[in-house]
Amino acid sequence: MFFERKPKFAVLGAGHGGQAMAAHLALMGYEVNLFNKTATRIEAVRKIGGIHLSGVFNGFGKLKKVTTDLRQAIAGVDIIMIVTPATAHEFFARALVPVLEDGQIVVLNPGRTGGALEFAQILKEEGFKKKCYIAETQTFLYASRVIGPAQARIFGLKNIVPIAAFPAVDTPVVYNKLHRVFPQFTPAKNILKTSLENIGAVFHPVPTILNVGRIESTRGDFTYYHEGISPSVARFAQMVDDERMAVALRLGVDVLTARDWMRKVYGVQGNTLYEVFQNNRQYDGIKAPATIDHRYIYEDVPMSLVPISSLGRMLGVPTPAINTIIDMACLLHERDYWAIGRTVEKLGLAGMTVKEIQSYVETGKVKVRRPSKVSRFTVGSEVERVVDLGHIIREREGGVDN
Repeated sequence: MFFERKPKFAVLGAGHGGQAMAAHLALMGYEVNLFNKTATRIEAVRKIGGIHLSGVFNGFGKLKKVTTDLRQAIAGVDIIMIVTPATAHEFFARALVPVLEDGQIVVLNPGRTGGALEFAQILKEEGFKKKCYIAETQTFLYASRVIGPAQARIFGLKNIVPIAAFPAVDTPVVYNKLHRVFPQFTPAKNILKTSLENIGAVFHPVPTILNVGRIESTRGDFTYYHEGISPSVARFAQMVDDERMAVALRLGVDVLTARDWMRKVYGVQGNTLYEVFQNNRQYDGIKAPATIDHRYIYEDVPMSLVPISSLGRMLGVPTPAINTIIDMACLLHERDYWAIGRTVEKLGLAGMTVKEIQSYVETGKVKVRRPSKVSRFTVGSEVERVVDLGHIIREREGGVDN
């Protein structure tokens, strides 16, 4: 969709990020519709017709529509910004099939790992035929909170937010429509870059799970990044980061290490991951989750770690530390994150070689498809585990069940 006029936006999701983005867009003079599945979250916004924004930007963002009707929310808009936990992406992909219009741009803010791939695969499975543009950001633009009814606060914005479309040939179209609105957006090579540079996969599940006793006994009354990340916790997080990097290397993707990401984003120095966490003053005062029923587990494990593990297994890259964290999350939540999560099958990558994956993310075309059954539950090459609602049973020693 090519337009000279100001683009019209729909923001789907009225949580902390969604309300901040909707209000900011409105303050910048854009026409914005805000959608949320449940009416209670947006009732105050609907009554006054907008959101009071404070912090980096101040003012009242007047919205065009505030609705629980998805068709009404996206009708006639140019850009659809999905600002929800990644666990809701599947819902939106299926719900949007009958209402998406030709030429609309859909952006997952952020996609976590494989968000745009999963979204496009669902559209394909549902028989969607229209031409739309599906993209994901590597991280979320704002640090923001809802501070009251119809009130949001933006504490800060990131300087750079990589964005890529699937397929990559569509990235210029998406970028050209968005960079005037959000100059922080910068085009990434492809969605492998945005997906595998998902630093939340390293920073969230490990410290949360390894501090489970402290979280439950104090209700998170300790500093997450400083007190929660001890030298031993940081070493485990480093193992997870090393495995993430190994999968990226196997796919030929140049991604930042967690330490380099901290240096680039925050200007923090340190010889170890532990040191950069401790030296990051912007993390001062950030408390741990008050409960283990938190998105650092229920979002980041299935939507970040499971796809990395699944890719590693298919491509022959061991991920024992990542697999251990996934298994522990299954036990703690009594939930099968291996089944819930984004596997290579759900991403439309099952059976592909590295070259085929590289070609697919660039063009969206599958040259060779060799479906194969991939075991979900292998930890390294030594132990196969079967997860059933969180109860991990040692099935047998040795071998990968293919």
